[in-house]
Amino acid sequence: MHKCNYGRVTPATNTNFWQTKREGNVTRDKRNLRKLRKEGWKVLVIWECQTKNSEKLISKLRGFLDL
Repeated sequence: MHKCNYGRVTPATNTNFWQTKREGNVTRDKRNLRKLRKEGWKVLVIWECQTKNSEKLISKLRGFLDL
């Protein structure tokens, strides 16, 4: 999970459902990332909030792609 608060606001209704769903998503994502890396994949996660600054995004992509 990243540290940005964008999209992290828990809805006022059905809070237990949303908390459980988010925790499940984090667990699933960690498991999937571990599996991909174990299989030799190089993985880059980009959050929506990271796409707002194109210069930083391009720099991150170039670094990831070794350009």
